[in-house]
Amino acid sequence: MERSLETTVAQAVESWLRWLPRWHPAAHRGRTRVCRRCIGSPVLTAAGLVTDVPHQVQHGLATRMKTIVDAVVAEYTEQNLPLLRAELRDAELREAQRAYRPGEGLDPEFDGLQLDPDPDPEQPYLFTLAELGDSHARAVPPPPPLSEEAKEALRTEIALADQCANETGRRICELLIGHRRAIHDAVERYVEPQVAALLDDLALELDSPRSPW
Repeated sequence: MERSLETTVAQAVESWLRWLPRWHPAAHRGRTRVCRRCIGSPVLTAAGLVTDVPHQVQHGLATRMKTIVDAVVAEYTEQNLPLLRAELRDAELREAQRAYRPGEGLDPEFDGLQLDPDPDPEQPYLFTLAELGDSHARAVPPPPPLSEEAKEALRTEIALADQCANETGRRICELLIGHRRAIHDAVERYVEPQVAALLDDLALELDSPRSPW
């Protein structure tokens, strides 16, 4: 297990490093919501990606690590937590009733982000991806209620799954420290020059006589 996790983390970092040269600063209107996956993430702290790094660069690595944690917890649940396994399968079946799931199958750099830009009163949308997904949801009857004993047993299994996730996350952070140099060098090579160029362009725009500022 330990060797497998070490290899999986190394492969995920390599995947992120291969993607990084394709990153470019976003030119579209930004989004104001805080990303819960990245804000205060110990994974990003371990990787050295906390300060002065664009969010999408952070998000791509954080999502790859989350995928690893999810896979470990899913395997542990499948082997050891029958009640939680059944609940998750029921939830997957209900979700499968949606004819359109806009948040499914996204690249790691976009997975978990809000689907639509923040609304603009001056440019209203005909529809949003989130609304479109909700409009295609089919009514599914709720699962039968659980007994108090089953609820208590399920809470115990959820706590065990959380413990597995926390332990896996801590180990991933320890492994990421060993990749800090490669991560730092890649950010220095591919990200920082683009950010510097963007700031230079902004400074020229602000210094322009035609600038409203």
